Amino acid sequence: MESDCRIPVACCRPRALLIHALFWGLVSLRVFGAALLSEEKTTAMKPAVAPCWLLENFVVLEECNRCSDFNAKTQPACRQTGYVERVNCTKTSKEEYKSCRSALMEEHLFWKFEAAMLALTVVFAVLVVIRQRWLDRLASEKVRRQIESI
Repeated sequence: MESDCRIPVACCRPRALLIHALFWGLVSLRVFGAALLSEEKTTAMKPAVAPCWLLENFVVLEECNRCSDFNAKTQPACRQTGYVERVNCTKTSKEEYKSCRSALMEEHLFWKFEAAMLALTVVFAVLVVIRQRWLDRLASEKVRRQIESI
């Protein structure tokens, strides 16, 4: 009894294997090249002075708030997450802005992820049902042909 799940012979031909190897080679070159370029950019930048809240204790003066459009373009702390909180460093008494993650933003991201997973579950469940029906139909046709040949 032969299995219906076979790799097509066309995929094992040398030309097809060469095309697949070239395609995946180019994809991996693109990915690793982008990673190397981003690494070079980060090392080429001048080392900046670390913010005081990384080096010492701080007190939060203003809770995590969304940045305005202007601040998002001008303040480096706003560029990371779009939210900042104002902190006061205890030793140096400097006020700085620190990037933060909003609870509301995290909740929205969580529900988007849940919706995407639910949608993927439905899509793949439908695909499984369709494939199972198709395989059942093939099996019944095979049995019908065997009975007719008797």
